[in-house]
Amino acid sequence: MLMPSIFNDNLFDDFFNFNYPTFQYGTDDLMKTDIKETDQGYEVTMNLPGVKKEDVKAELKDGCLTIQASSNTSKDEKDSDGKYIRRERYSGSCSRSFYVGDAVTQEDIKARFEDGTLKLDIPKKEVKPAVEEKKYISIE
Repeated sequence: MLMPSIFNDNLFDDFFNFNYPTFQYGTDDLMKTDIKETDQGYEVTMNLPGVKKEDVKAELKDGCLTIQASSNTSKDEKDSDGKYIRRERYSGSCSRSFYVGDAVTQEDIKARFEDGTLKLDIPKKEVKPAVEEKKYISIE
């Protein structure tokens, strides 16, 4: 039906539906994360398909662990004369942040990157409650 809708359907969707195949770069699986709690801490497994190890950065600041990944890919196909039949490029970056606590330091976190998967071991640290210091008012 060619009526506008409040559900983000475009008025011309039915009219211009040519059923052409769309090209996607497989970003659906990018940075999907599994977090498993163990007795010692947390095991974080993050999917980073198509990303190289040197393009992944992990930063810990104020108890927040931020993982950044960038990717640059190109697919060139040429015919026998060297003319381009198709050229596709993808360039992008993404990041995710997790709060791990102020007691965790950069040296506590162990990270390894294998086959497009980043694995992090984050230990549990107990936050010691601050000892309340009693402050007395001097009476004259």
